[in-house]
Amino acid sequence: MTPTHRELLEELQKFAATADTAKSLMEQIAERLHVKLSRYNWVGFYLADPADPSYLVVGPFAGSFTPNARIPLHTGLCGAAATTGQVVVVPDVSKDPRYLAGSSLVKSEIVVPIYVNKKLAAELDIESYFADTFTKAEQEFVEACATILAQYLGKKG
Repeated sequence: MTPTHRELLEELQKFAATADTAKSLMEQIAERLHVKLSRYNWVGFYLADPADPSYLVVGPFAGSFTPNARIPLHTGLCGAAATTGQVVVVPDVSKDPRYLAGSSLVKSEIVVPIYVNKKLAAELDIESYFADTFTKAEQEFVEACATILAQYLGKKG
């Protein structure tokens, strides 16, 4: 991880220790990653829909386009991460037929599922206008950010 990654993680962990709500924590994570990391052009969360667990609904996000508001679990990269429980990293979305376009500018994407008590609670989704953005180091950083929310939700839930 880079020094910037480490600084951001420390900042987000401190914020999580005093955050009033999960929503405020998600807003802070999305905003800080979007502002501090220039290749993170859209940063947001998708939440398991409490009314219909076969869907994800958009949560707090920061970025330059409006995301898909609801995503069926069997659709897109977010659906793939949700149904497999695995992190999905796509270096070039034009080569992955699962990609559900939010913007024609997006070139690469990472989706990290967030589980609380072995149940899907949310996903951290980051899209970049640059191919190959999500290296192993970037993946480790994004997973660490997702873990901050998972731990927060685990304590509050």
